[in-house]
Parts: sequence; structure tokens; C-alpha cells
Amino acid sequence: FGLGDLPQGFARLSAVYAGTFMLNTPVDEIVRDESGKFVGVRSGDQTARAKQVIGDPSYFRDNVRKTGRVIRAICILDHAIPNTNADSAQIIMPQRQIGREHDIYITCLSHEQKVCPQGRWIASISTIAETTGEPKEEIAAALKLVGSIEQIFVSVSDIYEPAASGVDDNVFVSRSYDATSHFETVYNDVKDIYKRVTGNELTLQKRPVNAEQEA
Repeated sequence: FGLGDLPQGFARLSAVYAGTFMLNTPVDEIVRDESGKFVGVRSGDQTARAKQVIGDPSYFRDNVRKTGRVIRAICILDHAIPNTNADSAQIIMPQRQIGREHDIYITCLSHEQKVCPQGRWIASISTIAETTGEPKEEIAAALKLVGSIEQIFVSVSDIYEPAASGVDDNVFVSRSYDATSHFETVYNDVKDIYKRVTGNELTLQKRPVNAEQEA
């Protein structure tokens, strides 16, 4: 259920093609040669060697630049978002309607999606931070829209993007997750990484039913 099925699906497909997974393994060092090109990843006294590496910005602080900050709030509700009468909802509050430079994204899920007990709803709110002030003030319009809140958890995270393509040192870094909730930017990032790694455009096609059954 949920996003956990994405890495699980990737792991299963990778195993079909002889991929190896090292679970609960800390990354102690990104090993490079004298020219600065990627050689491997060291964990303790072991080094996993490869020709290329793909990872998120948290592993490669020297290969990224900060582009902003994202505000995220997780709200526990005892009701659906007012006027939706739905077990799930996705709402985008346009920037012009709320006097901001960036949209605010709201996703609400319930027990129907197996994310919380019956009688509870989980609302996630996110937007790009535009000030250094109180985060709740920037998402006030969204907090008002979701109605009464039993408990709220707010965080502010930095957003990074790769400083280079990765072709020169074989280190290919993804972008940080932004405030959007519809995964369009994540999909675009995957396409961008694929092109940087392979030099070709990513073309996704639905496999024939027989091929899916064989996999």
C-alpha cells in the first residue's frame, strides 16, 4: 500500500536482471579515483564498486546546489475535508487566489487507502517557503481549508538540484522532492536522469500482457 510499493516493485524487477540489494547498510564514503571520477561506495571495510552511481542529494553534498526550501505539514483529522465528503482528495490552491508566489498542495487520505484507522483522515500540506518566518503562517489558507485538526507535524526542508550533469565524474544526482503532490516533477526528474546516464530519451511503453506474466 502507498509509496512503499514503488521501491518494492523496483527491487523485484531489478532482481530479475541480477541486481543486488544491500539493506540497512550505511554509506561511509563515495570513493573516487585521482581524476575525481566515481569508483565505488564504501561501507565500513567493504567497497561496492561500479562504473556509475545514482543517488539523491543527501549523499552528494559537493555535487548539488540549494534552490529553496519546502514546507510540509502532516495533519491528523477526525473528519473529511469540509465540502468534499470523500475518503480521499487532492486539492491545489492557486497562488493568485491566496496571495502567494507558489501554489499550496493538499492531499487527504483515509482508512480506505490503509494509511490510518477508520474514523481518521491524514491531510498532507506542502508549498515552497517564501519567507524565513513561521511556516504555519505560509500555509494558513490550507490549514483553514482542512478544518479542525487533532494534531499537526510541520517541517521545513532544503531543496537541492544537481550542480552538473554527472557525465564527467559518473555521479548522477536526482533533485530533491518539491512541494507538488502529483509526481509530475518526479517523473520529469526520472526522465532527465535516464538521459544523462544513457544519452537517450526515456520512452515508456506498456508491455504486452504475456511479457508481464513472464516477469
